[in-house]
Amino acid sequence: MKIDFKINGKPTSIDVDPAMPLLWVVRDELKLTGTKFGCGMAMCGACTLHVDGEAMRSCSVPVETIAGKDITTLEGLSESEEKLHPIQQAWMEEQVPQCGYCQSGFMMAAAKLIKDNPNPSDEDIKNGITNICRCGTHPRIMKAIKRAAELQHSKI
Repeated sequence: MKIDFKINGKPTSIDVDPAMPLLWVVRDELKLTGTKFGCGMAMCGACTLHVDGEAMRSCSVPVETIAGKDITTLEGLSESEEKLHPIQQAWMEEQVPQCGYCQSGFMMAAAKLIKDNPNPSDEDIKNGITNICRCGTHPRIMKAIKRAAELQHSKI
């Protein structure tokens, strides 16, 4: 089945099984490997990306449901190659990753959080970000989200 959508602002058309999870379309068909496979059950958040601006766990989204929609992956989060998104900048400043595997999903979830809540409290972050990091980088993630909110506010 042919499915048309935008990915990172670029019109895209793909002919795949309509039940194929969006995660595998993004990674295997479109070769955008920033989005990671974690649990395959929408529990861990490693596969988080944005569908029409909403953070979604792509391992559980059949590609047929994204026809006509706008998908953003980590590769498309920044406005340009020269300027990082505040989340990406803060992740580097705070040296968040340990192994780094889950971090793209965390960054996508965090980008949505600070878009909706430009000044999140610790409680907002804990309630709004349900991704899992097995390395235990949560304290650095909290700092980075707060830093990204500052960076985002300063660019307005």
